[in-house]
Amino acid sequence: MKEIVESLIHSKIDHLGIYVSDAFRSKKEGKTIFNIELDSQEVIDLDKITEASRIINEIMDQTDKIEQDYDELDIYSKQKGEIIDE
Repeated sequence: MKEIVESLIHSKIDHLGIYVSDAFRSKKEGKTIFNIELDSQEVIDLDKITEASRIINEIMDQTDKIEQDYDELDIYSKQKGEIIDE
C-alpha cells in the first residue's frame, strides 16, 4: 500500500521536503480509515502538512490505483522526538 501511495504523490510533495512514511487502512468506531503518515528530516510545520494534505487529497480523489472503500482519509505527520512515560 505504501509503495502505491508513494508512487502517486512523491513527485508532488517532494518540494516540501516530505515523504510517505507509511500508508495503511485501519478501523475505528466502525469506520474504515485510510491513513497516510508523512515524515521529513525536520519537524513538519502546520503550513507544510496543510499544503501536503491539500495535494494528497486531490490526488487520492482522482486515482483509480487505490480502491476508494474507506470512510475517511487521515493524513498526518510522524511524531518526532522521544516519548517519555511518566
